[in-house]
Amino acid sequence: MLANNFKKSLLAVNVGIALGAGFSGVVVAEESQSQNQVQENVEVIEVRGIRRSLKESINTKRFATSVVDAVSAEDIGKFPDSDVGEALGRIPGVAVNRQFGQGQQVSIRGASNQLTLTTLNGQSVASTGWYDQQAIDRSFNYTLLPPQLISAIEVFKSSQADLVEGGVGGTVNVKTRKPLDLDSNSAFFSVEGEYSTESEETDPGLSALYSWKNADETFGVMGAVAYEDSTYVRRGNEASYGWDGAESVNYFEQQRERTSIDITAQYAPTENSEFVLHYLGLELEADNANNSIFLFTNLNNCEKKIAVSDVCTVRSNTAENPAPNRAFLQTFARFASMESEVIDLAYNYHGDNFKVETRLGSTSAEGGTDLTINHAAYLGTAADLNGLVLDNSGKVSSVNLPKGGWNISEFDPSWDDRGLQNWASQKAPNKDEETYFQADLTYNLDHDYITSIKAGVRWTDHEVERDSYRPTHNTHNTIDPTQFWTGSDTSGTDANVAIPTPDINAMRANAEATFGTWYHDRSGYSTVEEENLAIYLMANYSGENYRGNFGLRYVSTDASSKYFAPMPGFVDPNGIGQNNGLSSSIVEDKGDYSEILPSFNLAYDLSEDSIVRVSLAQVISRPNYNDMFAATQIAGYGDTQRGNETLTKGNPNLKPFKATQADLGYEYYYGDANMIAITLFYKDVSNFTTSETTLNQSVGIVDPVTGQDNWQVNTQVDGDGGDILGFEFQVQHELGGGFGTLFNYTYADGSVDESNFSDAVGLFSDSSENTINAVAYYEQDDVSVRLAYNWRSKYMIRETGFYGNRMHDDYGSLDLTASYNVTDAITLRFAAVNLTEEDSVQYGVAEFPAGTKPSIRDGYAAWSYKGDARYSLGVDFRF
Repeated sequence: MLANNFKKSLLAVNVGIALGAGFSGVVVAEESQSQNQVQENVEVIEVRGIRRSLKESINTKRFATSVVDAVSAEDIGKFPDSDVGEALGRIPGVAVNRQFGQGQQVSIRGASNQLTLTTLNGQSVASTGWYDQQAIDRSFNYTLLPPQLISAIEVFKSSQADLVEGGVGGTVNVKTRKPLDLDSNSAFFSVEGEYSTESEETDPGLSALYSWKNADETFGVMGAVAYEDSTYVRRGNEASYGWDGAESVNYFEQQRERTSIDITAQYAPTENSEFVLHYLGLELEADNANNSIFLFTNLNNCEKKIAVSDVCTVRSNTAENPAPNRAFLQTFARFASMESEVIDLAYNYHGDNFKVETRLGSTSAEGGTDLTINHAAYLGTAADLNGLVLDNSGKVSSVNLPKGGWNISEFDPSWDDRGLQNWASQKAPNKDEETYFQADLTYNLDHDYITSIKAGVRWTDHEVERDSYRPTHNTHNTIDPTQFWTGSDTSGTDANVAIPTPDINAMRANAEATFGTWYHDRSGYSTVEEENLAIYLMANYSGENYRGNFGLRYVSTDASSKYFAPMPGFVDPNGIGQNNGLSSSIVEDKGDYSEILPSFNLAYDLSEDSIVRVSLAQVISRPNYNDMFAATQIAGYGDTQRGNETLTKGNPNLKPFKATQADLGYEYYYGDANMIAITLFYKDVSNFTTSETTLNQSVGIVDPVTGQDNWQVNTQVDGDGGDILGFEFQVQHELGGGFGTLFNYTYADGSVDESNFSDAVGLFSDSSENTINAVAYYEQDDVSVRLAYNWRSKYMIRETGFYGNRMHDDYGSLDLTASYNVTDAITLRFAAVNLTEEDSVQYGVAEFPAGTKPSIRDGYAAWSYKGDARYSLGVDFRF
């Protein structure tokens, strides 16, 4: 009886998969060969609406073999969230990092976001960042992806042999559409405006899709495009205690212009074969200005100290104990961009009892900072800071400044070096590219238990390049700063300090007029090259009341890194200080490793209404590129901060992060569309990339600002691992009358050897112990409304460079979406993100004397940023 129910329900499973079932729901896709056989004979019926989609998602989860949680678009352009990262945050066990407003990276089940693998239709997608202060890693920046082009996003939490290796936390697979799956002449057009409470601007967005296929449904072409022009503003306070007890009060503004193109051609010459050619182009222009004013304090006038480290947390200035310096205005202008492209060709053939699937493609990305410049000036006098009280004793710093700010008439003309700061001028381009080939064979068996055997091979050639260029500067006259700062911004977490507004285009013109010859900054150049080979064998099995798969995946990797060889005593004659001690000869370091990764998945039907799931696997995540770059990377050279001078040398011979993981789940289904499920999970990470840190090292490089040769040196090595133990609980219940609810909670208790980190904190990066997602919805006829709350507990952020390692406080976002179908072809929609304008709060957590600067130790209030709510109104047209 159970077997019959299982086979009949597969029909409903495949309908849900083909259409994308879930307005914010959690769906689980069945990847076994038996499902594929049924799917070929299923007539796809269009499913619309929240309740119907959630019913399909439950049906899909109930009869799946392996767990794949997902968010799917109900229809073309009807993705449940306005941001891909936010949509992923609805899935149990997934936590989202929103460092710059939108969801950028995701962590799964307590593992770092750098241990999450992202694929596009099952293959790699190249990605680079726009920010030169962020490390180059393997995480994907989801701000590149417009939700209008996506049909579904799957999150694989358990592994199986035919999955691409690389996700210790899990694998996120982004799925796009194909023309033969859509009606001929399907067309979609959307226009929207989005308002931000911080920028106080309304930004436009456009998207469109058209799909055609011939009458025989053997050939089709689909094209889609999305465009968005937006302004992102972030106000906040940043601790700079090492520089005369300063607090930096900031106004960050970024102009984002995102363009995306997706083109797919599909040709099915016979009933048994098809070719699919797919192109995806993503481009993001991200010019930005970080406008900061440094407020200094007299540390002798200290009201409260951290006893263990003698660091002052509450200090003030008076006429008797004045500030040690005037207010210092600094603007980093960064002209930045990212581009990613994917070209993929697939050929699939179905025989009587076998299936062959092949993929050949390439993906490339270019990005980084096209130009970084810095302009600075002193404002007023030290007396302007009289009465200033800085309080960093809580989680959020408090800035009380009686003066209230400065205007453009208060620049101090006595500083001859005001204006362009030569030390900061830089170009920092990055490249990422991969060529891949994959072939899979599935052979169906007439066997009582083993239903099919699947085998395959995958080869990739991957190269990442980090580079840097710095100019010589012609003599430039002392300038009038009012040429480059005009008007006034409110800055800081409380938006209570007025600072002049930068004109970054005027700054760029001024800087470019001084540039002489651009020289290679050899310390900033390094590559990582990887050649990967994977071979796997997997068996699918099923019986009267069970189903699953088991297999092995073999992975072999050859890695290398190129960089400029050291030359002790060399002084660069062009004044590029970072080149000191480096030759012009490129050398190469190498490494290699191989792994055998077993996996086992079982779904056992206890009854018609309850299922037990078991999975066991070994998984790996390759080390981050930034840790593999063999060049010595310099941070803190020549900037305004004291004590942050750091040298980091990577190692291409690092072994991958490796984990043994297990899942045990129970699911109970009741009523027509209701479900309760709980899953226990455990990850034992046996290898971990860490750094050996030595302090106060003389390396032969003198910082031009401090005049000292005193560096923290980090070397990347293989370290001890850790473990994560936790559980996921989820419930879905239809209340009646159009009302319903979803709720999920994840607990992840992760610990790792504290010696792996310079902060000596034994926690995985990006790991929240608790995450909650609660959704209430109403749908009746043409109206649908959804209110969603997503919350995560505190988590560690670890970054190289200025910001370092610190704790991010708990964070919650309350979001609202609503839509109304004016006609069958026209839909009005509204969305509100972060209605409560939740702030981003970050504080020091390392204990003295850990190898970190004072502002990220001992609970010191380090960084805090004002929350931004976004409201959008759009209209969709379908034809």
